[in-house]
Amino acid sequence: MAETSEEGPQGGQYFRKERLKCNPEDEARLERQHFWRIIHAFRSYRVHVQEQVKRAERQFRSLSQRHQNLLPGVLSNLTRISQCADHNQEVLQAIIHNSLHMFENMEYGEREDPRKVRPSSTFDMDKLKSTIKQFVRDWSEAGRAERDSCYKPIIQEIQRLFPSDQYDVSKVSVLVPGAGLGRLAWELARLGYTCQGNEWSFFMLFSSNFVLNRCEKVNALTLYPWIHQFSNNKKSSDQTRPIRFPDVNPQSLPLTSDFSMVAGDFVEVYSDPESWDCVATCFFIDTAHNVIEYVETIWKILKPGGVWINLGPLLYHFENIANELSIELSYEDIRAAMVKLGFDIEVEKESVQTTYTENDRSMLRYVYDCVFFVARKPAELYFNCQEDDGELSSSPSAKSPRRECTDRLT
Repeated sequence: MAETSEEGPQGGQYFRKERLKCNPEDEARLERQHFWRIIHAFRSYRVHVQEQVKRAERQFRSLSQRHQNLLPGVLSNLTRISQCADHNQEVLQAIIHNSLHMFENMEYGEREDPRKVRPSSTFDMDKLKSTIKQFVRDWSEAGRAERDSCYKPIIQEIQRLFPSDQYDVSKVSVLVPGAGLGRLAWELARLGYTCQGNEWSFFMLFSSNFVLNRCEKVNALTLYPWIHQFSNNKKSSDQTRPIRFPDVNPQSLPLTSDFSMVAGDFVEVYSDPESWDCVATCFFIDTAHNVIEYVETIWKILKPGGVWINLGPLLYHFENIANELSIELSYEDIRAAMVKLGFDIEVEKESVQTTYTENDRSMLRYVYDCVFFVARKPAELYFNCQEDDGELSSSPSAKSPRRECTDRLT
């Protein structure tokens, strides 16, 4: 997807100079290469997992016969893992089959000569395996508890701030940046709000396109998301247990729903001022190269009186990546910048514990101690410079603008 091309002072110029050198033709070429690189990663999944299995088998066979005899179930479990990988590959093939022409305004052409394609990087394969676990988080019954801990506080705040008995919620516009596989945005649209999800990652976009537009039968599909985890398993069967998805029919939104997914970099795509009644971010703001750029963008696009609802940690994604700009700020610093910019912090909880794509049977589990807040862009700031002609209203009403230059997935 398109990366941000704005220059920052000093450091920003260094980190982004390679992108700034590109002319439109080079940009298109790089975009095509990136598109096919991710497609190749999806197609290479089975081979990647089979290499892991073969390595484990070699290690096992290097043991003495006496030790092998003490472990009669190991080889049969590795065979089962291979079978699960084959099944996962079938699902991934269906995903990319429905992704090759998903962008109506972008033509990626035919892929390069496969003989010249390099093996997928460990980074890309890790991203793909993480995406498989996203199906658990967003679209399976197994992920319900995690969704309740992450999405429910955001949904409840939106319902409190924009209750259906006081608002025409179909005219309350909610933006969900970093929408992932789209469940949070989908749930808000199901409640009647005008909702748009935004996502940058091709891994997520391919997968959300598939589940939102191609899946109709509840729990009709199966994935084996834990087969890549060879450590911290209490039982061998835990590694090969299935999850079924989707736990709801994504096609069951009311016909009157206004729900869309837009592809692209958040800062690039959303530049229209005062366009949204609410911005809801969940595990998102730490994906920024410069989180203050996100804060400024949210301030700009919110309508006067609009609210920003956030839940998540600060695990900065670019912190340890070479030649990438990464500004790692404490929540204290971010909060101070928000207040200086003009936000009023109306709700604030500095300890909301939750997980992220957790394997609930693993012997190693991570818990995030997240920050949750509701910040408002004050409406009264604007009243002093406008005539009181009776037409002003702090209640959100206008629908979000639709963008012709972006890609709608639903």
